[in-house]
Amino acid sequence: MARMTIQTPQFAQIPMQSVGPFKLIGDVVVDDLMVPMATYETPLWPSVARGARTTAHAGGIRVTLIDERMTRSILLQAPHAAEARAAVQSLQTRHAEMQIQVAQTSRFAKLIDSHFQIIGNLIFLRLEFTTGDASGHNMATQAADTLFPWILAQYPNLEYVSISANFCTDKKVSAVNGILGRGKNVVCETTIPAKLCQRFLKTTPQALVDLHIKKDLIGSIVSGGLRTANAHVANMLLGFYLATGQDAANIVEGSQAINHAEVTPEGDLYFSTTLPNLIVGTVGNGKGLDFVQINLQQLGCADNSAEPGVNARRLACIAGATALCGELSLLAAQTNPGELMAAHVKLERTHRD
Repeated sequence: MARMTIQTPQFAQIPMQSVGPFKLIGDVVVDDLMVPMATYETPLWPSVARGARTTAHAGGIRVTLIDERMTRSILLQAPHAAEARAAVQSLQTRHAEMQIQVAQTSRFAKLIDSHFQIIGNLIFLRLEFTTGDASGHNMATQAADTLFPWILAQYPNLEYVSISANFCTDKKVSAVNGILGRGKNVVCETTIPAKLCQRFLKTTPQALVDLHIKKDLIGSIVSGGLRTANAHVANMLLGFYLATGQDAANIVEGSQAINHAEVTPEGDLYFSTTLPNLIVGTVGNGKGLDFVQINLQQLGCADNSAEPGVNARRLACIAGATALCGELSLLAAQTNPGELMAAHVKLERTHRD
């Protein structure tokens, strides 16, 4: 039998810079925020910085947190579909009792809702929790693990199948997360006068809106994109997640973001990025590293006196604003033939030199 070998952890060296300053209004108010991003794609820094500079001159980015929840789905089996239906209908009325079980696992975890799907004699039960300042993966799983034996005791005809049923849905592209929510749902908006579009973005509101329709919307339909209409949100989220100690695999669902753009009656640009699945936290795995703590403090997301959940909500709003700035800058560049590649060649060669 082969022996298990555990090596001392080593740390990858990923280039990191802070970009900005960002001006945020709405649920987070700050006008001189520098945002750290860790990435090998070095042109991303000046691109996001251009978006931040543009939006700051335009009055800032309005950030609004719509909802928050972390989920874990469990899988049970009944003798037949009628038995499954009876069990889930009963469970839907017993949230208070279920919360008593959840409270045994954490003082921060709170069961707020549940949804189900019955497929044959299988029950896919999606449990939804608030988890304070943690992103909540483990907290939700631990709560579900404690609920499982209680459910089986209450409904002896049900059987255990799995602690995770893929109806959560964790680190996979799906429709359910965008519809029911997983993580933080954040909307970021800005309105940029036409003269600032020309000055900073080298484009016009109409040109950017036209490209958004043809690229983000129609292009995503052509490609078969699922609940997504954006240019490269994954780039900004990965850079932000690595710099702030997040589980980077969550960019899979996090990048299912939707841009919306209009020319206002005044001829200005309204631009928004909606991110319904931002899974971020300020405590938990990865947050104890020195550079992560420094970055969280820089972002104002390490306030030990804040109520539980405040730091994580602030972090999610900043993540969303960072994504918007990168989206705005890239789309603007793509309205001008040759600009995108010229910038990559210039910036990457300069970095290597």
